Amino acid sequence: MKRRILSALLSMTLAASLLAGCAAAPASAPAASDAAPAAEASSDEAAPAAEAAGGAGGKVGVSMPTKDLQRWNQDGDNMKTQLEAAGYEVDLQYASNDVQTQLSQIENMISSGCNVLAIAAIEGSSLGEALDMAKDAGIPVIAYDRLLMDSDAVSYYATFDNYMVGTVQGTYIKDTLDLDNADGPFNLEITAGDPGDNNAGYFFNGAYDVLKPYIDEGKLVVVSGQNTFEQCATPTWATETAQSRAENILSSYYADGTNVDVWLCSNDSTALGVENALAANYNGEYPIITGQDCDIENTKNMIAGKQSMSVFKDTRTLASQVVKMIGQILNGETVDVNDTETYNNNVITVPSYLCEPVFADVNNYKELLIDSGYYTEDQLQ
Repeated sequence: MKRRILSALLSMTLAASLLAGCAAAPASAPAASDAAPAAEASSDEAAPAAEAAGGAGGKVGVSMPTKDLQRWNQDGDNMKTQLEAAGYEVDLQYASNDVQTQLSQIENMISSGCNVLAIAAIEGSSLGEALDMAKDAGIPVIAYDRLLMDSDAVSYYATFDNYMVGTVQGTYIKDTLDLDNADGPFNLEITAGDPGDNNAGYFFNGAYDVLKPYIDEGKLVVVSGQNTFEQCATPTWATETAQSRAENILSSYYADGTNVDVWLCSNDSTALGVENALAANYNGEYPIITGQDCDIENTKNMIAGKQSMSVFKDTRTLASQVVKMIGQILNGETVDVNDTETYNNNVITVPSYLCEPVFADVNNYKELLIDSGYYTEDQLQ
């Protein structure tokens, strides 16, 4: 199978990561383990955030969904480090993927005197009571990476360009298979994200919009027939759930020796489940596998040839932007946003700041992940 990646795309995305960090353009269309070491914010990244915040003091509540995924540990640690460097007291809580726990933790943050809340929701529509409480108390709320739905109490949204995440994944598949020139057909399977996470639909749609013309043409064939978000979704992004579904697909459609050429996975925890299923239940030619977050185990798999790419969303960049926004809120300044049209939560369109994602693969992971200080070489051994 041809594994060619267009150098122009790689150069463009790498340059965007190293020089730009965050995108000024809006999204194009709507829609793993606790022990893993977390990346620390560098002094170069923390300093601008601290300067913007002005060290004015105050208490900030940071609500993260779980410690079960490596990326949320990194997000939480980066937020806490940078906020404390900017002179704020930080109440950081993880909710163990339990909505009621998160609701209670946020209510306690409000009662304990937090001046601003940054919330990465387990389920975007499940925190209405706490958001109403924050609004009544006059506490601004920043939705962190996951949009808070069905509420007018959301002040701002900070995330990566989620539609672009899917676009990067779909474009990687298109270019690697050379779909514009290759005859095909190529067999494709899809594992999408958590239906309770508003971002998951953007990821899926961004990738599917790139690949749909080739599916319609018959150059890409979804052998299982499972090609809608609802059919491909993975509740709570669980590796075990993704693995179980992949095992069923492999046993039902590929046991006769049929090759699966591509497996589009929306993130790394689901990709890991697919990779586990392939290792146990598949003897054909190994497929292209996409991912997102550059988790340590997935990056190791990428180096070993078991995963093709992972969309890199530098959590230090997002944390730094949110710290800056918190400082602007508390200092009564204009808050930086670069999208005021895309993210409607069914009640209001939430002013948003979108950072730009890029992809890492075996050719550039050292530059993106090690040289930047995101990981050490020892962590990837």
